Amino acid sequence: MKEFKLYAITGEEFHQGRDLIEVMEQAIRGGVDIIQLRDKSSSKREVLKKAKALRELTRKYGVTFIVNDHIDVALAVDADGIHIGQDDLPLAEARKIVGDKIIGISTHKLEEALEAEAGGADYIGVGPIFHTNSKVDVVDPVTTAYVKQVADEITIPFVAIGGIKLHNVDQVLQAGATRICMISEIVGADDIKGVCETFIKILSKKGE
Repeated sequence: MKEFKLYAITGEEFHQGRDLIEVMEQAIRGGVDIIQLRDKSSSKREVLKKAKALRELTRKYGVTFIVNDHIDVALAVDADGIHIGQDDLPLAEARKIVGDKIIGISTHKLEEALEAEAGGADYIGVGPIFHTNSKVDVVDPVTTAYVKQVADEITIPFVAIGGIKLHNVDQVLQAGATRICMISEIVGADDIKGVCETFIKILSKKGE
């Protein structure tokens, strides 16, 4: 998969009434490399409609497009990949369906990360680092200690997620993360493009 630094999840409940495509385009213009459509409440038809629009947007900007959970929707719109959780279809079975498309997996402990890497995941999500209100199925924060473990032991790309804000992102980067994912901090911002540009500057300094 293409190298990336900043990953945004749609999280429409934080959009403040703004249009999905308008919000995500601002994020892309601010420097987001990956967009993930995550919609746990809409009908399959509605998710498909959103996925088609986001696929068109991400193609326009050359940005990677991932669909959460809905493998059939991802295939229908030719998304770049899927993201699955620990309770979703096992990685081996998902791989049979999506072929060489990107597969990302959420992990909450080192054993899960090692299993994902050994199983051929393209990247893993590491979190939630801090407390977050954006997930219904709340998992206790894994803290930056887990970030350090993954940074030391995992070779595939990983993205830190969960409660990351401007005021605490340095802690995450100091623990070894080089890629971060956010929902509300990006899509709920008054100045979405500006917030993304700020995070890109911080991530770029980390890479120097």
